[in-house]
Amino acid sequence: MTGPEVACVGETMVVLAPAAPTPLEDADRLAVGVGGAESNVAMALARLGHRAAWVSRVGDDPFGRRVLREVAAAGVDTGLVAVDPAAPTGVYLKDPGPDGTRVHYHRAGSAASRLTARALDDPRLAGVRLLHLTGITPALSRSCRDLVAHALTARPLPVARISFDVNHRPRLWPARRAAPVLRDLADRADVVLVGLDEAATLWGVTAPADVRALLPGPDLVVVKDGGVGATALPRTGAGVFVPALPAPVREPVGAGDAFAAGFLAGLLRGLDPAACLRLGHLTAVPALAAAGDTAPPPDPDWTARALALPDPRWATLVPPEPAGPPQRAPDGAGRVQNAGGHGGGSGR
Repeated sequence: MTGPEVACVGETMVVLAPAAPTPLEDADRLAVGVGGAESNVAMALARLGHRAAWVSRVGDDPFGRRVLREVAAAGVDTGLVAVDPAAPTGVYLKDPGPDGTRVHYHRAGSAASRLTARALDDPRLAGVRLLHLTGITPALSRSCRDLVAHALTARPLPVARISFDVNHRPRLWPARRAAPVLRDLADRADVVLVGLDEAATLWGVTAPADVRALLPGPDLVVVKDGGVGATALPRTGAGVFVPALPAPVREPVGAGDAFAAGFLAGLLRGLDPAACLRLGHLTAVPALAAAGDTAPPPDPDWTARALALPDPRWATLVPPEPAGPPQRAPDGAGRVQNAGGHGGGSGR
């Protein structure tokens, strides 16, 4: 049996959110889902046709079984997830409000916080081409931080490129404590993804070129700027900017993970940085319109045509309605009002 080509390592939790768009304290019913930055990326990569595995731990409890079932249903290999009889599956709650969605964690002492560097010793990972990590994991526990540092320094998967999404979560650790750790870890990766807003919060930089100067080590640094667009900056040579696409925004949580998955899928396919950025934007659009943390990507044939458009046509492209036909064929023209672009990470 062919093993995974991508491994994503990190915690996934059960998500509880109001069934109706109302603040949590006023909700009569809660909807149950699952969410985690790394499994979001794995699920999107699997839906894009890549062999993706998720490496983690869940509790031996109903929530853990729910998480495993839903992640596996997206086509992700969950055989590398340990079931921990001594620690629970983490939970987080979404709290919608007029200023956006806040999250509340119940994850201290979770099964995933007991991850160690040994999680990368499994021989089934030997052929992985890409190892995806985020800055959430090192905030969970000392052993989790050691896992990420080990992956980036010892390189236990020697044939794998390592991508690192900074994904700073202030509710897990404040910027003053996270900033030096995340900068050091990011600079050891091969590919880094970071939001311009979080780079400003962590490191006081306000332009993509400044982020690149702060992180000289990676082969490629991708700086996301919300609904404006994203810039890919190689270690040497000019960077490339690709504008975001217009998109209805129902819930931004998870859109950054979808963007990461699209971009990484482009790298796995050998696409140039501009095409990788485009695939990131195309994958993020459905996630913005979804109520949950993940959403199926656009139709593959439509996506292929969109990737091949000349730059002026890309700038006028209207993505498909979620789970429906395109509003405008990719070879058409015409501009619509920009309704926003891909947002931040998973929120968790």
